[in-house]
Amino acid sequence: MWKRLRITAVPLIVLMLMGICTGSASAQGAQGAGEETVINAVDTVWVLIAAFLVFFMQCGFGFLEAGFVRSKNVVNIMAENIMDTTATTVGFIIAGFGLMFGEGNAFFGTEWFFMQGMPDALPETTIPILAFFFFHFAFSAASSTIASGLMAERTDFRAGLIYSFFSGLLIYPIFGHWVWGGGWLAELGFTDFAGSSVVHLVGAMIGLAGTIVLGKRKDKVWGETTTGHNMPLAALGTFILWLGWFGFNPGSQLAADPKAIALITVTTDFAATTGAITAMMLSYIHTKKWDPGMARTAVWEGL
Repeated sequence: MWKRLRITAVPLIVLMLMGICTGSASAQGAQGAGEETVINAVDTVWVLIAAFLVFFMQCGFGFLEAGFVRSKNVVNIMAENIMDTTATTVGFIIAGFGLMFGEGNAFFGTEWFFMQGMPDALPETTIPILAFFFFHFAFSAASSTIASGLMAERTDFRAGLIYSFFSGLLIYPIFGHWVWGGGWLAELGFTDFAGSSVVHLVGAMIGLAGTIVLGKRKDKVWGETTTGHNMPLAALGTFILWLGWFGFNPGSQLAADPKAIALITVTTDFAATTGAITAMMLSYIHTKKWDPGMARTAVWEGL
């Protein structure tokens, strides 16, 4: 009988040990999954907060432009800033996001139109694709608004809506695909961390194209500086933009990496500071006057 008990006990002990090991491995797996969930949640919250700051920059652009234009054009420029954002949103939802990040060819993506068929998350990211979408929508809106500032006081309200729609639908997304969507520029090794070309250069080129079409201003003498009607309003817009860039640049890390986002934040502030100082000094050298308007412009240009 004891022999039989020993024979029976051996497999029981083996099964118990296997159960303990399996339970330990399951607990470790659950712990690992829990840590991954926390990391994903923190990264998502960080990216969304950064996106909110980028979106708030629309307010900064509005105040900055309203302060620098003549009082008779304030209503038009503020209306353009609001509606440009909405027009860009519609274009980016219809096809912009798909053209920019969807699978396709070296020139544009060919899926996710009307945001259909999108995965839960993009490869190599820890955030939901909708968080990624909102972050880049805010970038797209900033690009359109940069163009409106370059053509302030000179564009018809309807024209602003049209170019903003096509900026979000085609112009910004296609160039963005070339750089950030695995397009031909990316294949050549071109890099752009936070949109110096994709956001700022695209907005500037849209504004330049519009300026060329509009032609020379008839109410301004060459070399003459036009002073805005409300410098405090422009200053408020500048500080809002300055704040927004602390979401724009560190948020482009797309993860709450402490060392990386801290370094990017400090670098961003240093760029704005040195830009303002340089512009103020150069202005004084050429005009013998301190021009805070040039310093304010240089803050966000430096960013």
